[in-house]
Amino acid sequence: MPGGRLTQQDRQQIALWLADGLAYAEIARRLDRPTSTITREVMRNGGPTTYRADLAHRATERRAHRRRQAAPQGPEASPQPYGRDAEAVREYEETLTTVLMQAGTPKMMARVLACLHLADAGSLTTSELVQHLQVSPASISKAITFLESQDLIRRERDERRRDRYVVDDDVWYQSMIGSAHATAHLAEIARQGVGILVPGTPAAARLENIARFVDFVSESIVRAAEQAREILHTKPGAPSGGTVMPGSDRG
Repeated sequence: MPGGRLTQQDRQQIALWLADGLAYAEIARRLDRPTSTITREVMRNGGPTTYRADLAHRATERRAHRRRQAAPQGPEASPQPYGRDAEAVREYEETLTTVLMQAGTPKMMARVLACLHLADAGSLTTSELVQHLQVSPASISKAITFLESQDLIRRERDERRRDRYVVDDDVWYQSMIGSAHATAHLAEIARQGVGILVPGTPAAARLENIARFVDFVSESIVRAAEQAREILHTKPGAPSGGTVMPGSDRG
């Protein structure tokens, strides 16, 4: 049964196997650990090309020391809801953050996004994010600005007129649609280049192929997002079969 924290010897093996070009899944198999553990370990310590076992081990010890110092004591320590394992939740939050970073989200933005997704309410205020992530309000503000620009969160006012930052099913739909529109714009620009570079020339043909490929991908994203929204977000008990599903007339 895999378990326990990575040792310095484990990290030395990881460094050697990364140098040999082994995939995270194979390293995880050899160490009898989850692939997510290896992925998080490598990505938080420089990535596969710059990972160093000694630096990774010291960084992990420093993080553990800071967590012990920051951990609330006595009555201030609030238990996790629903009987959740607090350590398992913390580890999972780090894993989700790492995966978001691998997908291209900057570190602080990934931390905020992961935090919002793991909040049962699906929303948090700036002060709640500051308290949870132990960072400055300015860092949160910068992350929020980025996430809003990507349509990955939305802003609401609560009853105390505070801004709350929300993630829900519709946020991901809107983000996918926004991504598809940006992709379609790339196709449009590529086709403009075809005329400028003269149709039939090698450069123009390359741009035309880009436009056709990107058009296909963009249309597929929109179609898949619409279908997923209708199928996955239809409330239980809605008519099925030959009956048109609610909202199917949306463009």
